[in-house]
This record gives sequence, structure tokens and C-alpha cells, in this order.
Amino acid sequence: MVLNQQQAKRYVRHFALKEIGISGQKKLLSSKVLVIGAGGLGSPAILYLTAAGVGTLGIADADTVDCSNLQRQIIHTTAAIGMPKTLSAEKAAKALNPDITIKRYDDPVTSENITSIITEYDFILDCTDRFETKFLINDACVLAQKPYAHAGAVRFEGQAMTYVPQEGPCLRCLMGDVPHDAATCKEVGVLGAAVGVLGSIQALEAVKYLTGAGELLCGKILTFNGLTMNMRVHSVPHADRECAVCGKNPRIRSLSDQRSDYQVISCQTGGETI
Repeated sequence: MVLNQQQAKRYVRHFALKEIGISGQKKLLSSKVLVIGAGGLGSPAILYLTAAGVGTLGIADADTVDCSNLQRQIIHTTAAIGMPKTLSAEKAAKALNPDITIKRYDDPVTSENITSIITEYDFILDCTDRFETKFLINDACVLAQKPYAHAGAVRFEGQAMTYVPQEGPCLRCLMGDVPHDAATCKEVGVLGAAVGVLGSIQALEAVKYLTGAGELLCGKILTFNGLTMNMRVHSVPHADRECAVCGKNPRIRSLSDQRSDYQVISCQTGGETI
């Protein structure tokens, strides 16, 4: 791949990073990343991945932009209210970097379609706000041997981790089954700047994975508290041998084995992403 003059100018600050350089930028330009959820986590993730020059960016979200989203979902504008979030995000991404390819997925991500969606992507970002969907993404990525970055946030705090096949625990290793009674941002609130920190970390994890730079949050979980400004990384180096999906004797061998786990039964089912 030969970078054109505009690309050489746009990504010059990456060239100065010895961990990325020209070769790393070429890797980014030839990579494909899927962001599931164009909300509070997805907004900064999409913008930073776009700015970094990820060649193909998939954006999956079945929602439309609502006024209440704008407090934290910074990729959307007041003029985009009522517009599909994927279209709003595509417009913002293309305005920032017209060189990248955007693929939109406007239908809900379900156990029936997620495997076909993630197949073509090198890395996936879970930017959703429902544990039912988070576990669906986790299980699909484990079964398809796809790396992905998880994050979640409520109020002023949240957490992030990265799953790489055969190299560390998955979300089920850490949490077991879906906590259907978990609080959502709609119930307890969320600060936009706090969730933005976690979404930015997800984008950083994607860039590091694609370029081979630094150490991933694989075998680790990062916790962040915006009120105290405490950020800690806890080591969880080994997968749970009893994990239902990646353990020694998994009971989940296909998404149909656990389909009821992926049904949103807490609060409303509108699927607002944080």
C-alpha cells in the first residue's frame, strides 16, 4: 500500500510514534473494525477510529437520535434528532475523514444475525448498554474467535476489558450469566465525560490490537471512577475453566443454546445505547 499525499499529511503524527509509524498506519488503513452501539461509548470510539484512519468502519445501531442522547452521545447533533444513529454517525465520520469506508447496520443485532455481521471484521467494539446484548456480543466473538473490547458505564464510573481468543478471560469468565436486574444509565444516570473516557479506551485498544503497539487489557479489567479519579487495572490472567462459553467443557456451543439470555427483559426494550 502506498500512502497518497493527503494521507501522508493527515497521519504524520502517527508516523512520529515508533510504535506505529508508517507501517502501523498502513495496517490501520487496511483494517476493519465494527462498533456495535453509536451512543455514549460508540461516539468517541467512532470518532477516534475515524481520525486514526481505520479503513473500514462498521456501525451497528437500530435507534434514532433523541434529544436526551445529546448530553453524552457527542457524535450526534441537534439537527440529527429523529435521524437513524448510524446515518448521523456516518455523516460525522465522513466529515472528519472522507477517506474511510462506512458500513451501516440499522437492524437490531440479534443471535440470528450477529455471526454474519462480525465475520468480516478484524476487531469488534461492544459499545452497548444492556448486559443481554453485551453477553450476546461476548458469546458470538468467543465462538467466532474474534477479538473485541468491552466497556460499560453508569453514573460516574465504568470498566473496560479486551478479549483475545486463547489469551485471556471473556466476559462470562468474570460475570457468569447475564445479570438481568443490573441498573441502566436510564435508571441511575450517566455523566457524558465519564462514559467518553471508557469509549476512548475502547478505541485505543482497537488501535493497539491492529498495530501491535503496547499491551492490551487482555487478562485485565480496568475500572474507572470519575468522582475520585481513581483508575485501576486488575489482573485476571486466566480464563475460567468452568466458563459456559470458553471453558474446558462449555455448555454454550452455539448462540441458539442460550438464546433466552439475549432477550432484554429489564426496564424498557427500546435499546437506548449509553
